Amino acid sequence: MTQQTHNFDQLRVDQVGSLVPPEELKQAYRERAHGRVSDSQLKALQDKAVSDSIRKQQDIGLPILTDGEFRRRNFQDSFSRAVSGYDVPENVDALTEYREVANPFARTEQKFDLVGPAVRTRRPATSRLKLQRNVILDEYEAVEALEPKTPVKISLIGPDRISQRFAWEKSQAVYADLDAFIADVVAIERQMIAGLVEAGCKYIHIDAPGFTAYMDEVSMDRMRARGEDPQKNLARAIKAENDLIEGFDGVTFGLHLCRGNSRSVDPKTGELLAQWHREGHYDTIAEQLFTSFKHQRLLLEYDSPRAGSFAPLRFVPKDKIAVLGLVTTKSNEVETQDALKRRIDEASAYMPVEQMAISPQCGFSSDLELAQLPEDIQWKKFDVLMRTADAVWGHMA
Repeated sequence: MTQQTHNFDQLRVDQVGSLVPPEELKQAYRERAHGRVSDSQLKALQDKAVSDSIRKQQDIGLPILTDGEFRRRNFQDSFSRAVSGYDVPENVDALTEYREVANPFARTEQKFDLVGPAVRTRRPATSRLKLQRNVILDEYEAVEALEPKTPVKISLIGPDRISQRFAWEKSQAVYADLDAFIADVVAIERQMIAGLVEAGCKYIHIDAPGFTAYMDEVSMDRMRARGEDPQKNLARAIKAENDLIEGFDGVTFGLHLCRGNSRSVDPKTGELLAQWHREGHYDTIAEQLFTSFKHQRLLLEYDSPRAGSFAPLRFVPKDKIAVLGLVTTKSNEVETQDALKRRIDEASAYMPVEQMAISPQCGFSSDLELAQLPEDIQWKKFDVLMRTADAVWGHMA
């Protein structure tokens, strides 16, 4: 396999997973929800989009590849589409009421309690969750069939986000408590990861955006209102993330933290406008998180003042890489190499440059229905990341 001998400690340009999807593919997903496009027609478009994207990523020299998450409507489908047991409508993809509204340059409140897809909304369970299809294994094998010359990473939503989006209070006939639910989630995801590792994947990325809820007062107040203790939730979540990856020797695991990737478009200018789901700096939880996680790479949002200073990086252990998400997916403006180098220099006051890498702050899509950057802007942002890495580290391994 392509990844067996790769040293991911030397990977200086990373990516979070999702890429700007072709408009034809987005429209096909919409039509499929209403029965106007067949499964085979959708798959053909997915196959073409992934193949074209892999070719482009290799052509521009990206040192790590993804399938763009073009086989998902939303990044959380890696789990929700893999299991049975959630209480969701039969044709949940046709629903739209739960989606967040545009709120440019401000916090965006998601509609967690409306009926919608599992994990994207807080759905209860009608039976214990069971693995039905190893979504991430299918995605990896489809990319490997293209015989890429560059290593491929696959992303999986982590137990913390899944637990935050589970209506445990409506599920007690199935799960006595959150501990019982998370135990099933970890067991199922370990099955999924084991299949992926057996197939040859050596870099697995865990999406864990919900950890920023533990520094966000609004999110913690919601936990308390449901009868939950945020600190107990946090301790349980850290343990679950570590249990998830335990024992997979020779595999690199990354953990991605962010405050939400929502965006809207200015109707007057057509420019992309930033939105977000949570607020608060890493400072309040950094020591507990960074010193507890067993993941080798920490992918951290650092594209806006909402992230705070680089001071929390002092808690990153010496055997881990901090991947600084310096390039935003929420603006058409392309960052400059000089600006990125200055940010890296600022961060070096708190940790060695040899322990750093750089990336976009989040995926370039995350959800097919989100406002997207123009594809050419996406590639320009990757180009400046690679040129910056070459100037700072002298290679892009």
